[in-house]
Amino acid sequence: MTARLSATERALRAITEDEWRDQVTEAAHAFGWSVAYFRAGRTEHGWRTPVGADGKGWPDLTLVRERVIFAELKRQTGELEPAQEEWILRLEGACQETYVWRPGDIDEVIAVLRRYRT
Repeated sequence: MTARLSATERALRAITEDEWRDQVTEAAHAFGWSVAYFRAGRTEHGWRTPVGADGKGWPDLTLVRERVIFAELKRQTGELEPAQEEWILRLEGACQETYVWRPGDIDEVIAVLRRYRT
């Protein structure tokens, strides 16, 4: 028997990654962050984000204020690709602040963006 999803869970699952990125970007700007992300473009081989060297899997957002945050954004049920996981691990290994955020993490996102490093 399949469990029924709550209205909240259905709503969270309906948010696209682009909508989620826009929400996080808007919140970041409200707290004084500069935000960079790279948009995919349509090619003859489908949608591609142009990257060079080892860039495949680079986190979706780079946020800068008094510190730098690297955030990978996923739909509510989205999973990390191996290259994304590798970048997160490498950045964490270099003592960088990294997150994987889903729409259900909005309270954490706000708390992280509000916090100042002292």
